[in-house]
Amino acid sequence: MKILKIVLLIVGVILIVFGLYNAFVPQQILDIGPLEVNAKEGLTNQTLGMIGIGVLALIAGALLKNRR
Repeated sequence: MKILKIVLLIVGVILIVFGLYNAFVPQQILDIGPLEVNAKEGLTNQTLGMIGIGVLALIAGALLKNRR
């Protein structure tokens, strides 16, 4: 159970960080010579889902009790 708790906490943090990165860092779409086009998608359903699942994993890991 201790390993599961640690894994849930790590996965939760990774999902939250990756979701926030995708939401707020512009992605380079096109780069031709002096022309560079960037796009900022914002919060899409995919990024909101990653952040939500990450929060649920953090909560589950924090509330998981060790068996004795």
